Amino acid sequence: MRSIDAIIIGLPVLLMALTMHEYAHGYVAYRLGDPTAKQEGRLTFNPLKHLDPIGTLVFLFVSFGWAKPVPVNPAYFHNPRQGMLWVALAGPMTNFALAFISAILYRLLFMVAPALSGLPGFSFFFAPISQMVQFSIIINLVLCVLNLLPIPPLDGSRIVSGLLPENLARTYDSFERYGFIILLVLLMTGGLGAIITPLMGVAAMFLPI
Repeated sequence: MRSIDAIIIGLPVLLMALTMHEYAHGYVAYRLGDPTAKQEGRLTFNPLKHLDPIGTLVFLFVSFGWAKPVPVNPAYFHNPRQGMLWVALAGPMTNFALAFISAILYRLLFMVAPALSGLPGFSFFFAPISQMVQFSIIINLVLCVLNLLPIPPLDGSRIVSGLLPENLARTYDSFERYGFIILLVLLMTGGLGAIITPLMGVAAMFLPI
């Protein structure tokens, strides 16, 4: 199990990243006419409403976890395929925005550090705060890049499906039943990390760090 310090620092950051990701899905769906997330109490910033017990438990052993997907009913959308594309895109883009904001905060922290270093207790507070902000950059980039992968049922697959001609989209969507197996194989063989790591490097180039 990971150290208590790492859990105390990382868990709030992960919960915020996952909560904002799922809220963004629900909010965009709601704006497009789907009340499902709101009716089920998922259009909220309360992380307890989005927690997945297994996803949270996994975080205790590795630096990653997941939340319960927000329910979306595309039948409410004027254009269901296009609506799902925007709903899917909202989650990863929210994580990128959080990574961007965290990068700005990280720079600001080290800009003001010299002026504040003489204050009592500075090192006691500065170290965990800077670690939390740094972890926020990393975990939000991971969630952004991972969810943009075109592997069903990740958000990237919904985006690709929305861009494909309808007949090709149906064929593509039929592979969703194999998506979890593909992800599991990639995870166990290290392939997932090999894919995500360079993509995170590319995404990080657009951050102010």
